[in-house]
Amino acid sequence: MAQKRVILELGTGNDLHGGDYTKAALRAVQDALHHSSLTMLRALKVNSKTDMFVNVTIGVQQPDKVDLEKVRASLPHGIVTVTAVKGGLDVLDPENNDPAVIASAAVEVKLELP
Repeated sequence: MAQKRVILELGTGNDLHGGDYTKAALRAVQDALHHSSLTMLRALKVNSKTDMFVNVTIGVQQPDKVDLEKVRASLPHGIVTVTAVKGGLDVLDPENNDPAVIASAAVEVKLELP
């Protein structure tokens, strides 16, 4: 059976002081998660530990600075993969050398369906 996307949630998060890309990414994922409820999966009796595949894409200006394992560990269900790509936004503060980091997150839930 092929994996088919059944849920797509989007979120944004930021770290206003300190330029922490992981913190911004975690907040973006939590924002996306707080927009959804998995009642459909419960109704279908999907085993969220073994039958649910979660793909997370994080967009930030410096993808290599995101701790992908921390983001993966923040997801409560599913077999999770996390990828960071160029995106998001850095808002520079040249006077204080204190950038604000804005991250975008796309959280996809896939199930194996005919």
